[in-house]
Amino acid sequence: MALDLSVVGKHTEAHRVTYTWKDTVLYALGIGAKKDELDYLFEGRGPKVFPSFAVVPEFAPMFEALRMTNANFAMVVFGGERVVMHRPFLPEATVIARSVVRGIYDLRKMAQVVIDTEIADEKGERFATTTSSIICRGEGGWGGEPPPKDDVGIAIPGDRPPPTFRVEEITSPEQALLYRLSGDVNPLHADPEFAKTVGFEKGPILHGLATVGHMARHAAKGACGGNAQKLTGFECQFRKPVWPGDTLVTEGWVVGPGKAALRVSVKEREESVVAGAWCTFEA
Repeated sequence: MALDLSVVGKHTEAHRVTYTWKDTVLYALGIGAKKDELDYLFEGRGPKVFPSFAVVPEFAPMFEALRMTNANFAMVVFGGERVVMHRPFLPEATVIARSVVRGIYDLRKMAQVVIDTEIADEKGERFATTTSSIICRGEGGWGGEPPPKDDVGIAIPGDRPPPTFRVEEITSPEQALLYRLSGDVNPLHADPEFAKTVGFEKGPILHGLATVGHMARHAAKGACGGNAQKLTGFECQFRKPVWPGDTLVTEGWVVGPGKAALRVSVKEREESVVAGAWCTFEA
């Protein structure tokens, strides 16, 4: 089915999302939080909320925007995610989330849909702004424009010095089954037979947004002393799939005050799984 290019610039309805501390804790477990990160897992300490939680209230309006494009949901995968924080999320809150289709771009054999989402409180004061890149397989080739270059100026130094920090973590074989309880119930991440029908013979893959969450946690450990609320922004573009049970390795190069370039790889296959990864933080 052809994508509907006329929806570029259109906004979704405002989605009212109410969450509790149980939702933030479930999300934290879904991105691999352990007992030494108790501030994010125990309501007696708040709990604090990982900034990558922004992808949870983002989800409904973002997918409403994607539906407006006429995308085939069986053939879509996340291409990347950016989160910019304006202030930390509260342990419990009602937020208003609204998305807009920023652009639809031609990648020849595929298409890219870029969707911006703003998450604010009921007074309109923002918590976070996100940008989601969705890859629609089999939808390209209409002669449209390619995606614009967006260089934030945070890259791994060309001479590749040793990283400033390195965090290694084994994901659980059940990681995707746990993460999907935060809202993304695409069978690609749960059903082996479905995964095979869409080209993943090895089985269900880990959600790209779960990889984002692991990366953000690791960056907080390496650059912020474990205080994830010091993160002010982060981004990565997905290049290779991650399977539950893989060992994720996040390396970071601090390239300036409050800026780090990141690399996330899978240890078992010695391959990078993201590109253009970075974070910003309170210096």
